[in-house]
Amino acid sequence: MKKIPALISVRTSSSRMPEKCFLPFGNQTMLEHIINRSIHYNLEPIVCTTIDASDDSIVKLANKYSIKFYRGPIENKLLRWGQCCDYFDLKLFHSVDADDPFFCGDEVKRSYELLQTGFDIVSPSPSSSNGGATVGYSLTADIVKRATLGMSDDLDTEMILPYLEKVKDIKKTTLTDPNENIIKERMTLDYHEDYIFLESVRLLIGNMGSRKDLFNLLKNNPDLSKINAFRSDEWSKNQKDKTLIQDERK
Repeated sequence: MKKIPALISVRTSSSRMPEKCFLPFGNQTMLEHIINRSIHYNLEPIVCTTIDASDDSIVKLANKYSIKFYRGPIENKLLRWGQCCDYFDLKLFHSVDADDPFFCGDEVKRSYELLQTGFDIVSPSPSSSNGGATVGYSLTADIVKRATLGMSDDLDTEMILPYLEKVKDIKKTTLTDPNENIIKERMTLDYHEDYIFLESVRLLIGNMGSRKDLFNLLKNNPDLSKINAFRSDEWSKNQKDKTLIQDERK
């Protein structure tokens, strides 16, 4: 089976946790973990970072693992993806965020297979979008190119969906939640408390723990997710604020 191109969106200039991609995660960094987890699930990791000098260290790590990388606009993530697709002649891809350490490879494959049935975009499942962080977007390179036509490099497209949805006659769908082992806790790295929580999870199920392993751990240890639960409202508000700001700039 041909490997799924997994564009790993990553940069060091995070406002809340600068250089979080280089935080230790076991005997490797968070970014190394994301790369190795991609390989574990038979995905093809492609590091998609920026031209900013601060991201030279990311390129150095990609070279260490002999994996593909692309450097594009600092702010315009969507344009960076489109340019990356052009550079490597990609027709379809899946997006992997470097701050979602327990993404589920099985869900990635299910999303990618759905994309191949004739859609331009397959959005993450509801539970993943609400913080479960088990799966990203599956996209055609064509829809990204159409969405970014005439865009400037400095446009902030962190929240990509509003820009994609503006494309005429777009064929889109949302991945349904899995039939079992649905993750309802927030599993993304945005705050220091998230790091403590995620590292605790890693210690208990390992770097390559499956969605089932994660589900059983959280079910049997409900107090574990309290480590970062109080940040969830702030995270949700931040996501909404980003969307509002981008809507004003469009």
